[in-house]
Amino acid sequence: MDTEPHRDDAAARLRDAGLKVTAPRLAVLDAVVGHGHLDAEAVHARVTDTLPGTSLQSIYNVLGALTEAGLLRRIEPAESPALYESRTGDNHHHVVCTRCRAVADVDCVVGHAPCLAPSDTNGFTIQTAEVTFWGLCADCRREVAG
Repeated sequence: MDTEPHRDDAAARLRDAGLKVTAPRLAVLDAVVGHGHLDAEAVHARVTDTLPGTSLQSIYNVLGALTEAGLLRRIEPAESPALYESRTGDNHHHVVCTRCRAVADVDCVVGHAPCLAPSDTNGFTIQTAEVTFWGLCADCRREVAG
């Protein structure tokens, strides 16, 4: 996915978010976009293929900046490291396998945020709802049944 139009689009997204275009930021976006839900170590492994010598701390810093700018979304499933995805700005949730920890997106059935309404807001204005469904993925179900 490291094509020139993709890099131009990534650079434009960084500028639009008010961020300086740097090689590490471009590399982290390239590592995450279209690759599902990755932890910092997986992003680091992908980035060091193109930018050898990049530290894990640098990856954490870039992931934080990109998340704060709204270019990435951070999710934190219980008993798992934080995961980063490029699917932002929509109303979706996640399903996590309790056996292998695979993560997949689940679209909200309502479509507008928040798709769940709490019984009491305690004075808060609710903007989004984050739901994590837990279960066995198809591969783990087959292994358990087999």
